[in-house]
Amino acid sequence: MKENKLRIIPLGGLQEIGKNMTVYEYKNEIIVVDCGLAFPEDELLGVDIVIADTTYLKQNTEKIKGLFVTHAHEDHIGAIPFFVKEFNVPVYSSKFSLGIIKSKLRGDKPEMIEISPGDRIKLGHFDVEVLRVNHSTPDAFAFAIRTPVGLVIQTGDFKIDHSPIDGKKMDLTRFAELGREGVALLLSDSTNAVKDGYTMSESLVGERFETIFRHENKSRIIIASFASNVHRIQQIINTAVRYGRKVAFAGKGMINTSKVAMTLGYLHAPENSIISVNDIDHYPDNELVVVTTGTQGEPLSALSRIANNEHKNVFIRTGDLVIFSSTAITGNERSVYTLINLLMRLGARVIYEALEEVHVSGHAKKEELKIMLSLTKPKYFMPVHGEFIHLDRHREIAMNLGIPDENIFVMENGSVLELTKKAARIAESVEAGRIFIDGRGTSDIDTTVIRERKYLSEDGLLVISMGVAKDNGEVVTSPQITTRGFLFPIDHDEAKEEIKIKIEEELMRYSPKSSRDTHHLRIFLKESVQNMVYKRFRKSPMVIVLTVEVDFGDE
Repeated sequence: MKENKLRIIPLGGLQEIGKNMTVYEYKNEIIVVDCGLAFPEDELLGVDIVIADTTYLKQNTEKIKGLFVTHAHEDHIGAIPFFVKEFNVPVYSSKFSLGIIKSKLRGDKPEMIEISPGDRIKLGHFDVEVLRVNHSTPDAFAFAIRTPVGLVIQTGDFKIDHSPIDGKKMDLTRFAELGREGVALLLSDSTNAVKDGYTMSESLVGERFETIFRHENKSRIIIASFASNVHRIQQIINTAVRYGRKVAFAGKGMINTSKVAMTLGYLHAPENSIISVNDIDHYPDNELVVVTTGTQGEPLSALSRIANNEHKNVFIRTGDLVIFSSTAITGNERSVYTLINLLMRLGARVIYEALEEVHVSGHAKKEELKIMLSLTKPKYFMPVHGEFIHLDRHREIAMNLGIPDENIFVMENGSVLELTKKAARIAESVEAGRIFIDGRGTSDIDTTVIRERKYLSEDGLLVISMGVAKDNGEVVTSPQITTRGFLFPIDHDEAKEEIKIKIEEELMRYSPKSSRDTHHLRIFLKESVQNMVYKRFRKSPMVIVLTVEVDFGDE
């Protein structure tokens, strides 16, 4: 492995859902594929999004030649606003993806270079060919990356749809040609590797909408969908127009994406068929369709606000039909079902994927994954995009097609795959953690803050306050105890009295480091009370000791 080698470094997207990001490094040059975000798990209290740790890229900033984006889903583009604040490199993607990316940027505007299927972009030792794939957003790409050590294909998210809504079929012929040319390494989408068969065509959803709209001649229809699924939105518009309904968009993401898609020519609607959500009360229920964001139960989404009677325009009425044209992302199931229950409580009828065929996936199932492997015939294989079970099942698929197990690399974020003309191996790891983003700022949250929030959510807060003399640090007032979210197993006042007695006992044996050492006093009392509360009540609240200086003047 002393010869020239290509280093492939996933910084996100492996053994998890989301924040996809892959680094390709050869000598003094780097290109990056995708820059996505992930949504936080329930225990990440107060965290809005999670992005990949780019420490390794910061250490090699001068090497980065460009960012290539496969498609416009948040798990592939959501972290770009943070990326461009650190790295001033060109971004290569489709017209649609660049349009969505531009709408997210505030201030920092990198060079945006539109690319199309068949284009080849040469950046130093890298020669990147653009390949068309089908997915649940327009103009999704795979990349065939030619390097001095061989050809690497990264599929991005894909499925094989023989009747796509926009008529743009996946270029299977070109994948086969590249397979005959010789593929050293394939990185392939593993999201649906656990599911048998083929993923259904997006056109199937349009047929189901047709049936639903035909039978709903009295009620208002509210459809929740991913904002980036422009083909789904187009089918909703087409069906609504056929049945004499106006379409209103709700939710910032939906309004923004539909505006970009219409401006760029990816979404079409007859004149006067689209109305503002502010005007929906001017139309009878049977002439309305509201298309909204919030399929995953996000607390601030339009659908969540509708379900909680907090939306300024849309209020659920008895008989409204709400359609979840989506599937719950792994980890979001509880939030989604909570939302469904809230809507039904308000009198809505709810259709979701488990009941009707109102959603199809944008990811390839087992048979399509087999086709990709059979067409490209890679020497080495790295399953990507998915949790461990997805990557491991994809490994099994590849083995069943004849790829030796030793040539398959099920990796973790930060692991480095080194590829030469003769061999491949997993080398050292680089830093590849998670950055937690709280609010709209660019600052990340320290893991200590997350831990403190977790403690507060589980065992609450206990605050001890007392006055100390300004001149000598002596405690001059009786300790006051305040609790928040802390439930004692005995009478509350009795428990507080026990803690107060313990504090007074500790103060009697306390020896200050100096006459005004209140810092040491706070640490001493905090540790003493924490130990006492755990031994006595088997609880571990966050303990805060506050001291207030009291100045007695010349008395």
